[in-house]
Amino acid sequence: MLLAPTNLDRLTARRKQLLTWMHSLGGGVAIVPTAPERTRNRDNHHSYRHDSDFYYLTGFSEAHAWLVLVAGEVDQSILFCEGKNPEIEIWNGVRWGPEAAAEHFAFDLTHDVKDLDTVIPQLLVGQRNLFSTLSRSAQPDLLKLLQSWLTTAQRNVRDTRALPHQWLDLSDMLAEMRLVKDASELATMRAAAAISAQGHVRAMQAARPGCHEYELEAELLYHFRKHGAQSVAYDSIVAAGANACVLHHRAGNAVMHEGDLVLIDAGCELDGYASDITRTFPANGKFSGPQRALYDIVLAAQQAAYDKTSPLHHFNAGHDAAVQVLTQGLLDEGLLQGSLAQAIETAAYRPFYMHRTGHWLGMDVHDVGSYRSPPASTEERPWRQLQAGMVLTIEPGLYVRPAPEVAEKFWNIGIRIEDDAVVTETGCELITRGVPVAADEIEELMRAR
Repeated sequence: MLLAPTNLDRLTARRKQLLTWMHSLGGGVAIVPTAPERTRNRDNHHSYRHDSDFYYLTGFSEAHAWLVLVAGEVDQSILFCEGKNPEIEIWNGVRWGPEAAAEHFAFDLTHDVKDLDTVIPQLLVGQRNLFSTLSRSAQPDLLKLLQSWLTTAQRNVRDTRALPHQWLDLSDMLAEMRLVKDASELATMRAAAAISAQGHVRAMQAARPGCHEYELEAELLYHFRKHGAQSVAYDSIVAAGANACVLHHRAGNAVMHEGDLVLIDAGCELDGYASDITRTFPANGKFSGPQRALYDIVLAAQQAAYDKTSPLHHFNAGHDAAVQVLTQGLLDEGLLQGSLAQAIETAAYRPFYMHRTGHWLGMDVHDVGSYRSPPASTEERPWRQLQAGMVLTIEPGLYVRPAPEVAEKFWNIGIRIEDDAVVTETGCELITRGVPVAADEIEELMRAR
């Protein structure tokens, strides 16, 4: 059964905002493709996932679709999509088709995607600019197609001045639009966060020595899908013991042993929006002394970053605060030597903490948007000031691999704690705290298995 989008007003408002921006640059035609289908092997495809920019503007999730916006004397939003084909639909499912898409998605015009090569060259005539997502195209052959359409248009006009003479990238403008979420987007992200948090609870309760990593991955996947999520937002990380010191370790067949920590970094995707949660817990339900010592340092670092996540602070303030706490903790536990200032200045903490404390979150798990203040021109740009409606992760960690200068009691301890934060007018809201985070609360949850 095909479901029409319920947020048509927001979709049309986004397209209108983009058209207004295009007019400010002299008008023209914008061409935005969705993502292509991708072959897994032989004639088998990966599960299809639309391009985020395209979906943000259209709400249309079928493959082989294109959005064209014309900023001219009369603005137009045009969708190209696959036509109805009963024989193919028997195999692959019902399509909207151009006629139904026009009715249910509020486009001014719709065409069969087979008409791209005919219609687009006609639309280019008389336009000043050609806009597209040139820097990170969802369509690998986009530049060739754009050149082909321009060449066809040129054959149809004598005066080349009647054709676009500038190609402009939409990517930065779309990133700015997507960076601040509206109320509907935040509601979806809260729902995704709630599903993911309870998935983590389920995985914690299922964990015990003797389990395989893939068993906990299965618990997560079951919970995500059972509660309406369409997919994972990224491949789940389930890492037992030493594997927790590998930042992107995918769930494998490793067995959880008595005394191991288990690190799970997993989140679902709901209606096109991602969640992203990491928790670290003991397989046997009880932190050892060294594990607890490092865990409490990471949790304190997350709190320090949380305290700096508000419109009063820039994006990197949380990272700086987390580094201060983590580095002091490493000094206190004898994993580093010297002064705090020196350890931070020389980045002595880097062997134990090698990533940043957060990233934007939205339609993509590592969402679009510059971390520096626009315009994006030089490395010296100041960090972007946070503002209400932005969503980011807060995820400090510590990872201790065996080394001669490291006390053996800390070997193979990998800890990361990650929550999703919505920036508010006065601070931030952690929307993923449906899963325990304090060590005592984790142990209590696991005792109830």
